[in-house]
Amino acid sequence: MSGRALEYEAEDIKILPKEDWEGTVIPMRYTTEEYYDLQIERDSAGFNVRLKKQRFDKPVTHYPEEYDFPDKLYLPHWEKACAWGIVEERNGNMEMLACIETCPEEWSNRLMVTELWVHDSLRRQGIGHRLMAVAKEQAAREYRRAVILETQSCNVAAIQFYEKEGFELIGFDSCCYSNNDRERKEVRINMGYFLKAEK
Repeated sequence: MSGRALEYEAEDIKILPKEDWEGTVIPMRYTTEEYYDLQIERDSAGFNVRLKKQRFDKPVTHYPEEYDFPDKLYLPHWEKACAWGIVEERNGNMEMLACIETCPEEWSNRLMVTELWVHDSLRRQGIGHRLMAVAKEQAAREYRRAVILETQSCNVAAIQFYEKEGFELIGFDSCCYSNNDRERKEVRINMGYFLKAEK
């Protein structure tokens, strides 16, 4: 990365037009030493669900190449998606260094963050916070009642980041990615940020 890494500010975040960025692969690579183990017990009173933080025996890395459908900007099913990011020209090409993509969920009046990514070398510099501010501002401007997103039970750093951003756990899906998500320690975690109280 360039020596300019520490200089990125809110004004460096620009709209990423669909016609230029549709189909761009987002290199969602991360390494984790911890995960939240999903424990579900059934008794006569109902269900007891617990997410308990555990440690892997050795660090686990997830990367785009392991998935049949890697994350990309402007996927067809996000019909009303918008994306913003930080880009830099390198060797005559525009290179994406960070991005956020949102899409309204009209029927529930919520705004979904479908993608959020910051290049490894730019993390812990407030860029993720500034990108999330874009989504929160969009949600407020459109009078959405909440911002929602998904992450994975093994992406503990992401969960901690979202909690610092005011998000809270709103649910989970234990067979979103495969029928073995619980065994793989990669359960879908749904998180939400509430903009206004219901009347």
